[in-house]
Amino acid sequence: MRIELFSSEYLNLVELNTTGDNENYIKGDSESKFVQSEVFNLFANCFENANKLYEFFGATKYNARKIVPLRNELQSKLELFENTDSPEKFHKHLEQVFLGQEFIDELTREDKDWESKWKFYLNKLIEVNRGLIEITERCIEEQRVLWVIGY
Repeated sequence: MRIELFSSEYLNLVELNTTGDNENYIKGDSESKFVQSEVFNLFANCFENANKLYEFFGATKYNARKIVPLRNELQSKLELFENTDSPEKFHKHLEQVFLGQEFIDELTREDKDWESKWKFYLNKLIEVNRGLIEITERCIEEQRVLWVIGY
């Protein structure tokens, strides 16, 4: 599992695209960032809470009215991660997230000893979280539209 933002050569992912306007975007643009679906699922509630029209298998637009609420939701998630100080809290949080078990299952397939390295994985999620916040802040500053497209 790739707990990171990465380029378009990977499938089973969500595209974070800032190349469009209120009507269109350039699918798979070189400026886009991508995140594996199992990782994105841990943040999906932020996207859902910020835009009630969020659609995983399709394109969802976060314009000027939706991008600030998304940034705030992501900031709250970051605070939750940063305040996680034990493997029990980390595991409990993952289990409580919708589709969080998919993340745990994928992590277990790749690293059977992941729970002893929980802090490493938590830090990778914090890094992704900060990257998502940076994307929203750039959209706010540059008055861009963020399109979120699940594949």
